[in-house]
Amino acid sequence: MTATGRILIVDDEKVVRDSLAGWLREDGHVCETASSGELAIQAIRHAAFDLCVVDLKMPRGIDGLETMRKIQEIRPDCSVVIITAYATVGTAVDAMKHGAEDYLVKPFEPRDLSAIAERVVALRRVRRPEKGGSASVEVSRFHGMVTRNPAMLTVFDMIRNIADLRSTVLIEGESGTGKELVARAIHENGRRREGPYIQLSCAALPETLLESELFGYERGAFTGAVSRKRGKFEVAGGGTLLLDEIGDVGPKVQTDLLRVLQERRIVRLGGSEEIAVDVRFVAATNRPLRAAVQEGRFREDLFYRLNVIHVEIPPLRKRLEDLDLLVFDLLQQASKEVGRTVKEVAPAAIERLSTYAWPGNVRELENAVERALVGCRGDRLEPGDFDFLFRTGAELLSWLAPSHLSLKEVEARVVESVLRSSGWNVSEAAATLGIDRSTLYDKMRRHGIERPDEGGEQETSR
Repeated sequence: MTATGRILIVDDEKVVRDSLAGWLREDGHVCETASSGELAIQAIRHAAFDLCVVDLKMPRGIDGLETMRKIQEIRPDCSVVIITAYATVGTAVDAMKHGAEDYLVKPFEPRDLSAIAERVVALRRVRRPEKGGSASVEVSRFHGMVTRNPAMLTVFDMIRNIADLRSTVLIEGESGTGKELVARAIHENGRRREGPYIQLSCAALPETLLESELFGYERGAFTGAVSRKRGKFEVAGGGTLLLDEIGDVGPKVQTDLLRVLQERRIVRLGGSEEIAVDVRFVAATNRPLRAAVQEGRFREDLFYRLNVIHVEIPPLRKRLEDLDLLVFDLLQQASKEVGRTVKEVAPAAIERLSTYAWPGNVRELENAVERALVGCRGDRLEPGDFDFLFRTGAELLSWLAPSHLSLKEVEARVVESVLRSSGWNVSEAAATLGIDRSTLYDKMRRHGIERPDEGGEQETSR
């Protein structure tokens, strides 16, 4: 059901104001109108609104961007949607760069504005602090995730509120925080749940191969293309496509992705036919995309297209109140996999774990619990079972580089150790070692390093 919001319509044409207000009132919203930017600012000074829908071009007085700027000065928590009859990529980028929640091109369907209004109002309800609430927080379990942390509880609420929308979602969080779990929860809670859920790691593929995976190709498009292949955009039709590590996408694919997000159409490699795609687009990154934009490594217009709905997942060090919950759940999983029955964790062990920085987040905790379980000699995990996390520099060096090993053997041990601690996430391990991914792959080949359970490396988003 649509949450009721308070919305201000700003347009110099009366027919437009009345039509938009009528549509939104049918959805249950309270609407007011203003015929100019100046009147809108007066209204904003006297009342709080959840959303302002502002025309970009108004012939008298200040224009839409200036109106938006003043609205944001007076009411920083008020969202603004820009509407315009002059559709260009530059217009959209300019509007969203200045803080617009979204933009619509006239003429547009009533349902498009309704969806935006529903999303904005729902998110404001999630973000708005409760007054007079209890200080105690109950444990919440949601699609394989568990928390009592306020920031994670907000993430859970956001998932519920945005799941039915078509809007693009950008999930940001450090490696190992659970971005893939959040993406899958969005899919499984929405009306696209019966459709396919497709995930692709952008960092795991070179640019040319990534293009063919995304867009597909026609027979004869390149050497080895012996038959037509549908790309991930087509395969995910009616469902959700998660592009993990989107920040690692190269310039060519960035341009192609922007075109797909704008036009909702693709062309297979080697083909000429435009194919309409119906997919919920979710992107994930372990590095802030805004910083990549400022450094010139990521297109600004693509960033704004991706960042329609933003979900930030807190690192484990900022949700230490969840440690006992996570350790217990991970212990049950590891016990089944390892074949050992250890059902308890000593409170002192949880206390000790809370002093660790957890650079690898929940993924590192998962590996630590499994390793502690393997080495555990009793019927519960004790503080000493986690000694390996707290080795001193000298102890670590003596293990990595005992005097009888050659330099090549030391390098192999260091590389494998870092890969294991990162959960065999090649991108994360390469960053830790200060080398690029191709160099790490080369070292793995030279030293014969493979993931034990699968005979090779595997990217993971957990």
